[in-house]
Amino acid sequence: MSGTSSPGPAPDALELAALLCSRVCHDLISPVGAIVNGLEVLDDNPKPEDRDFALDLIRKSAKTASARLQFCRLAFGAAGSSGAQIDLGDAQTMAKGHLEDGKLTLSWNLPRLLLPKNRVKLLLNMLVIAQQTIPRGGTLTIDPVGEGETMSFRITSAGLNARVPQNIVDLLGGTSSNTVDAHAVQPHYTRLLAEACGLKVTLVLDGDKVVVAAA
Repeated sequence: MSGTSSPGPAPDALELAALLCSRVCHDLISPVGAIVNGLEVLDDNPKPEDRDFALDLIRKSAKTASARLQFCRLAFGAAGSSGAQIDLGDAQTMAKGHLEDGKLTLSWNLPRLLLPKNRVKLLLNMLVIAQQTIPRGGTLTIDPVGEGETMSFRITSAGLNARVPQNIVDLLGGTSSNTVDAHAVQPHYTRLLAEACGLKVTLVLDGDKVVVAAA
């Protein structure tokens, strides 16, 4: 009997759309819930110090929700018409707004130019994967591979106990035997984006760092 597993069933277009919507909702539940909690505190006629706390919570949570929405719109949404190009400078702004949180920083070494929409979406999804390799925080260094409209990307994750999640490796390689669910849809979608660009995404340990590359 073979020791390899057959890939699990891939979601159809309708299920993929539903899973991506679930993923976006998951990213927004926390900050939106915090805004609701802050408003409830204000409704209770709080003491001045409680009111200040609630207003600060609402401001921070609204900023977080806005950053996540902008990032998700570009990483998972249509983001322009078919064949559209996206400015890497805009992608940098959205990535920093969403991912930099005091524990994680981005070192962005890409030139500012327009790239085909799917390549920019691929980059942002690679960043989400790279973030998961350093759960305790660190630095993501983003470098170009090649130039012009055929540019691809290399992201180096550096942080304490950097790791390579095997389930993500399998999903990127199309070898996972598990059904794609809301937790697995993001790396699955990353593989689909890479294929649309004629690329393949790899995730490997390089010493004490992790490299996510598209080639």
